[in-house]
Amino acid sequence: MLAPIDKISDAAGRLAGWMFFVIGIFIVYEVVARYVFLSPTVWSEELSRFLQIWATYLAAAHVLRRRQLIAIDIIVRASGPRLRRWCESLALLVIIIFCLVAVYFGAGIAIDSIRIGRASSSMLAVPSWLTELAIPIGFGLLLLQAVTELIRTLGGSTDISASHH
Repeated sequence: MLAPIDKISDAAGRLAGWMFFVIGIFIVYEVVARYVFLSPTVWSEELSRFLQIWATYLAAAHVLRRRQLIAIDIIVRASGPRLRRWCESLALLVIIIFCLVAVYFGAGIAIDSIRIGRASSSMLAVPSWLTELAIPIGFGLLLLQAVTELIRTLGGSTDISASHH
């Protein structure tokens, strides 16, 4: 049951990595167009921002799977395995609760944008829901991975002091 969620998180992480790569290409293109050819684009900045938002939210579950979220663990690292497991479980529960809230309200905002036809104020006028949908999807993936990691932690099948890979 846990392996498919890991695979989804890894696939989302790879997709995010490619999105960041494309952002780099867009930015290089924009710099050359603007400063070499004196012909800036109307799309580069907005599409880069769009991809950055999606890549960031898509990468979150993958980062949790690899246990590379930012953490202050100086006290936990110095404690015994029982306290480490308890602290890890508590942290995962906080992540799960936050994800539930973000998915609920994020989906509501995206649905509202679809309903009223909200769009960006740029020349491209990208529908807002295309960006806003990254929040419930990204946090939904993070929620699934956090539940997976909690199951592993409670089952004792993970070493929280080291990453998975």
